[in-house]
Amino acid sequence: MTWATERLEALKRREATPPPVVETLRLGLVDDWGEGWARKRWEPDAGLLNGDGTVFGGYLAALADQMLTFAAMTVLTDAEAMRTTDLQIRFFKLVRSGPLIVEGRVVRRSRSLIHVEVDFRSEDGDLVARASGQQFVTPFPRESR
Repeated sequence: MTWATERLEALKRREATPPPVVETLRLGLVDDWGEGWARKRWEPDAGLLNGDGTVFGGYLAALADQMLTFAAMTVLTDAEAMRTTDLQIRFFKLVRSGPLIVEGRVVRRSRSLIHVEVDFRSEDGDLVARASGQQFVTPFPRESR
């Protein structure tokens, strides 16, 4: 295992403390992962909804960024870290207060970029949004070890 997959496994087991932003934004953690993918079930609480009961699209973009990070972590080496350099999201249906299955998949890995797609599906499998993004691969910071 690498530092990144060890971290994912600890988050999955709920044994790691997530960064403060995860708590503040109520993003939740990863439920499962494997090489090239990560998945979670997420349900918004009422405090995250617009007046009409829909989820704010920018909030879904934050979830997409988190999930593309989780998926990219599955293909990093111990000597690598990464940062999001691009994120796009398309909405196909309004997202209301119901559980979503959010899954990120690595589409392609090059030496310096990891391309990821993230699907948001209702529990019945209906695709409600899709995001795509890139992670720029950087050397793992020495001071973080």
